[in-house]
Amino acid sequence: MKIRDILQSLGAGSLSPEEAAALIDALYKEDLGFAVIDSRREERTGYPEAVFCGGKTADQAEAIIGAMRAKNIPVLGTRAGPGLAERICSRFPEAVRDEIAGTLTLGEGRERRGLVTVVAAGTSDLPAAREAAVTAEFFGSRVELIADVGVAGIHRLFARLPDIRRARVIIAAAGMEGALAGVIAGLVSAPVIALPTSVGYGASFRGVSALLGMLTSCSPGISVVNIDNGFGAGYQANLINRLGSPGQDPAPPAGSKPCSP
Repeated sequence: MKIRDILQSLGAGSLSPEEAAALIDALYKEDLGFAVIDSRREERTGYPEAVFCGGKTADQAEAIIGAMRAKNIPVLGTRAGPGLAERICSRFPEAVRDEIAGTLTLGEGRERRGLVTVVAAGTSDLPAAREAAVTAEFFGSRVELIADVGVAGIHRLFARLPDIRRARVIIAAAGMEGALAGVIAGLVSAPVIALPTSVGYGASFRGVSALLGMLTSCSPGISVVNIDNGFGAGYQANLINRLGSPGQDPAPPAGSKPCSP
């Protein structure tokens, strides 16, 4: 039942205000007792709710994913462990698992357009980088992943610059001191999303050094997400990427006028 149908029934007198309110409330959420599914999030934000599987039991995560699929909501599950992934893939044969990223995707995705390039400093940064790539792709971006081009062997980065410069948005994933994002931002015209990872020896403080280095970079055009937050980086990159078609500037806000006549 849609809201229009509920309102028509209310107007016709076949529903009381209390009944109509309850039906509308049920449209926008499904209470599982331990979780409330925001089933109409896509209507408000343009994108469905994602499922953070970390910290949930396998039963809880499976119940949430199952309830979303029952409503035909595409699902992106992040931080999904091997046990949960096995259960979901057994129950939903169409599920796609990325073992390195720790993600599960179910349901038809969006038409992919534009280009988000995810650049990983090292192989150890791939879990966060791949989570970012899967997220951006799931929400509707074409994605290219370029791995192991950190500043310790900067010639490897320079060799891939032509590919990186084709991107509409760039995600730079790096641990240690996190220098990769600032270097890339000084070489490209696209926005750079810095993704600090928890990779590094003791003084890297599980990603805090990379986070602070990215936050204090002197290169302009950088935004920074939290440590290992590949989902946040991929989501933000997709939002920017889908503002307009490749090679085109986004339309100006309504009511804006050029300075010259």
